[in-house]
Order: sequence, then C-alpha cells, then structure tokens
Amino acid sequence: MPFMETCRMEQRVGMLWDYDTGAFSVTELCSRYGVSRDTFYLWRDRRANGSEAWFADRSHRPLGCPHRTARWQAAEILKVRRRFKHFGPKKIRAWLMRQSPDVRWPAVSTMGDILKREGLIASARRRRRPIERGVRVTPVSASNDEWCADFKGWFRTAEGTRVDPLTLTDTHSRYLLETWIAPQTVEGTQPVFEAAFRAYGLPLAIRSDNGSPFGSSGAGGLTRLSVWWLRLGVRAHFIHPASPQENGRHERMHRTLKAHTTRPPAKDLSEQQERFDAFRRHFNHERPHEALDQTPPAAHYAPSPRPMPKTLEEPWYDADHQVRRVRSNGEIKWGGEYIFIGEAFIGELVGVAPHDEGLNIVRFCGVDLGVIDRNSRFRRFAPLRHGLREAPEPPSPAKVSTINPVHSVEDHPG
Repeated sequence: MPFMETCRMEQRVGMLWDYDTGAFSVTELCSRYGVSRDTFYLWRDRRANGSEAWFADRSHRPLGCPHRTARWQAAEILKVRRRFKHFGPKKIRAWLMRQSPDVRWPAVSTMGDILKREGLIASARRRRRPIERGVRVTPVSASNDEWCADFKGWFRTAEGTRVDPLTLTDTHSRYLLETWIAPQTVEGTQPVFEAAFRAYGLPLAIRSDNGSPFGSSGAGGLTRLSVWWLRLGVRAHFIHPASPQENGRHERMHRTLKAHTTRPPAKDLSEQQERFDAFRRHFNHERPHEALDQTPPAAHYAPSPRPMPKTLEEPWYDADHQVRRVRSNGEIKWGGEYIFIGEAFIGELVGVAPHDEGLNIVRFCGVDLGVIDRNSRFRRFAPLRHGLREAPEPPSPAKVSTINPVHSVEDHPG
C-alpha cells in the first residue's frame, strides 16, 4: 500500500479517536487535522455504518455512464467483425452506417476499444514513416482512364500445383476487374484481357511493370501483348524498374487478396479460383475503401464507352512515313538492308519517317521505337515512363542525336 495512503488512513482513525474522547469539539478537530466539517461528518458516518475498512479510500469511478455503448450495438459490432475477419474499426463503422443509417453508431475509437477488449484485434507497432518527396503520377479523373495489371506472387495449392494469379484493377475507382489464374505468357494472359475488354470495354491505358508478358527490353519496351494493346487503342504505361511503389494501389490490393484467399491455400486450382471470385465480389461490393470515403469500389465504377472491336484495323501513318511490314524474323527492309526491329512486331506495319542528321525514326501506333542511323543500324528506345517519376536530365556527352522523344500517344496519332 502506498505510504501517503497509509498516512491518510491513520489520520482518519486518529481524528475519530480524539472525537470519542470528548476533549475536542468538531471545529477544533477540523482545524487540527486540516479538513472541512463536511469531510469530518462523512468519515464519522462511514464508521457508524459498521464497515471494517471504513477508513480506506474508495474508487472514484462513476457508478454509471450515460454515453456507454449499448450492449446490442456492441453485439452488432462483434457480429460484423466475426463475419468479416479482416475488417478494422473504420470499415466496420462504414458497413454498419450503410446498413442502418438511422442508428447513431459509436466512434471508430470506441469500436476499436470494443474489439480490443474482446481480443479480436491486437495493437500494431507504430513505425516511423519516411518523409514523402512528391512522386509525380499519371493523373486519372474517371473510370477506365487507366487500368493496372500485374501478377500477384505465385504460390502452390495444397496438392502442390503452382498458382499465378493475374489481377486487373481500375486505377480511378479501385474496382477489381479480374483475378484469374493464368500462365505468365502472352498466350496465357491475352484471353484474360480479351474477356475483360469485352465485359468492361477498353481503357485508355494499362499500367504494368516491365516484366513478361507486359514489357521487355526490346524496342519501346513492348511485347506481343502490349503491341496488341496498341492496336486496340490502349496505351502501355510502364513503371520504372524495381519501383513497385509506382503501382502502389494495386500492390496494396494484393496484400488484402493474399490475406483473404491464400492463408492457407486451397486444395486445388478450381477451389482457389472460387476463392478469388468470391473475394472479387466482396472487394467490389461489400468492403469499404478508405480512399473512397469508406464506400465500396462498385459505387464509383462504370464500364468504358469504348467497346472491344470485332476486327483490328491496320495502323495509320502520316504521308511523310514510309510503311514497312515486319517480316517473320523481326526485320524490315530499308535502303537495301535488312534491319532487325523486334520479334514483338512480326506481321505488323511500322512507319519510318526522316529526321535530321541523316536519321530515320521508326514508329508503331504513335510510339517511337528507335532510329535507323546512317550506317543502317537500328538503335532502339527504352519505354517512356509517362511521368510516373521525374526523369533526370541526360548528361551532355551522351546526346547522340537531336530527336525529341514522344511524350504521349497523342503526340503522333498515326
């Protein structure tokens, strides 16, 4: 027992002992022990009640709280948490307010206390965040301005089969368009994109990393898949290598997808795909999203007005371009020489336009692929990063021509 509390109890006993002797008046005792008359009578009445520990301090906790959360509300909060085990207090409150908007639900902090008291959440260790440095991203203002595509990290089912989930999301609304198990090849992924294009229409652009089957180290960073996108009028937006933060919204969705569907993995591919489908419905229509003011993505997404065409038209080039068909080995014939452009463009029409200093620039669907120099050598361009991050100024000695790279597909509609 603390020393000060012990002293206070001894003073109370001594004060009432002196009172019992009859040698002191109440006024004299209050002055001697430094208490008010009300306090003196309080302790005298407590002793008269017959309690053995009448002189001990009592709790100052109020007997009741008029603002205490009702039991039925606490039960509803726990019910939602047990139904959606990955919902935190913010999402639980958004869910309940959407289901019962007339009820005055407690604050997020109160819901967190209720969940913590029941052992349903644990305190997370706070990490010191780094200072943000203002990375520029490609702006989107409406649904289908840009989609994001990526493969979530592969894993194996309980029976040992490899699973490669291909995921597509709409950047503006965060709507999860597709989660489908597919090989990481052009042949495996193109049917998934085709089904998505037919179901939702064509986006203006698709953002992805630089790996197969989306990107390559070839001319313009393109593959047969991204060449097909360009034929459809869909631009390819590539992030910087080893920079997943430039596709942060999609990566964050992957973390939620993993927690919901892969711990533990399903028995086989069929059961795993059923989990992905169920998660997609939950993510789009039920799960509140913090960046969307705690509303689900389905409330913000609308299909694209650009339908999937039945046939693909050949690319169109300005009159100053000479058009060449890329041969089966990835070459074109130019100036009596065979020049390798890339296997991704086999069978496609490319345009070659004259430039200054004796160079000729090679384009495909508005994308600059590279230049043919005076020695008939093709120098390919790296893919544009579409302003996802500030590009450093190139050093002066590295400048080999006066060609100005195209910054968007709109610069060259051909």
